[in-house]
Amino acid sequence: MRLILTVLCLVILFSCKDKVVKLVSMEEDVEVLADDSFSGRETGTIGEIKASQYIARRYEEIGLEMKGSDGYFQEFSFKPSVNPHKKPNVSDSVGDGLIYGRNVVGFINNNAPTTVVIGAHYDHLGLGGVGSLHRDGEAIHNGADDNASGVAIMLRLAHTLAFNDTTESNNFVFVAFSGEEMGLLGSAYWVKNATVDISTVNYMINMDMVGRLNAENTLAVHGVGTSPIFKQTLFANNEQGLNLAEHESGVGPSDHTSFYIADIPVLHFFTGQHEDYHKPSDDSEKLNYQGMTTISDYILAIVKDLDDHGKIAFRKTKDESEEVPAFKVGLGVVPDYLFTGKGMRIDGVSEDRPAQKAGLQKGDIVVQMGDSTVVDLMSYMRVLATYDNGQKAKVIVDRDGQPLEVEVEF
Repeated sequence: MRLILTVLCLVILFSCKDKVVKLVSMEEDVEVLADDSFSGRETGTIGEIKASQYIARRYEEIGLEMKGSDGYFQEFSFKPSVNPHKKPNVSDSVGDGLIYGRNVVGFINNNAPTTVVIGAHYDHLGLGGVGSLHRDGEAIHNGADDNASGVAIMLRLAHTLAFNDTTESNNFVFVAFSGEEMGLLGSAYWVKNATVDISTVNYMINMDMVGRLNAENTLAVHGVGTSPIFKQTLFANNEQGLNLAEHESGVGPSDHTSFYIADIPVLHFFTGQHEDYHKPSDDSEKLNYQGMTTISDYILAIVKDLDDHGKIAFRKTKDESEEVPAFKVGLGVVPDYLFTGKGMRIDGVSEDRPAQKAGLQKGDIVVQMGDSTVVDLMSYMRVLATYDNGQKAKVIVDRDGQPLEVEVEF
């Protein structure tokens, strides 16, 4: 609580780029946003409103112009769906039964013809409910990685770009999105009610769960195929030696999707799921802040490189989610989505499921199922889709460099 009071009391007034502004660390931002006092930042709650006010104060400290529909805020309302798998209706109207979200929007005006959107959602799951993987009653889900980490990197980028004279060929809009956990609502609303001319938006950068860079320095980048220039830019600026897990598609379960479907190139950065995902244990002390600095520096290098390229080209990509086959059975594991080696590495094993019963462990790399070789996650899913309940399969895994064969019964 002392840290919150310290950070919230930072009042720094300035009017131009030659003023000195204290750089609030990403760790400080995460600790504030992931504090219990915000009650998990569920959309439409007092906790989320407090979080939005904190972000607005940070924008003001940095010196960002107000670019919402009401100061820094862009409010929207929606009627929640009875079916948790159906996207809620976003509405402009006010009426009974509506939930209110608010995007927080700041702006760097370089009087440029094009604008870059840099965004991260700040809402989370509140006390749990739909989407939570916690099974022991209500508990505050602080969402440090998901997604205080993305907001913290966004704020660091805003601070740097606000005082950087070498990136003036684009304007910059910074949007902390509300309603992501309920269906990408805030980003969808912003795209349809953009607070800048949407036709001038050059590209969008999204950060969602970027706080757990692993020992292999693996960073997933989605949307690589949405502009022809992205692939060469990503590798040309990788001075940090990140192990990049590339994904071509601009469609995925985060806010970049709202921009992609409006024909805007997107890059989405992600450090992977983990055992604290959507649980109360996703707390600030578990984040890799040095890793977040590495990611922030990498994104900044990409932005600087792209600043001299004018309006970049957009390209449609295949929706990778359409290639996922239907399953009749499950192995009961969480795949390591960041693994770039041969096979499918297991990142977690569920209790009392086929994998655990067969003795498989976190870190095992599945290289064969039945007579089929597993070379990556997609080939694993294709093989798994061929099995029915009650069938058995020989599974070969690589465990610490040694082959291990087990029999799995589905």
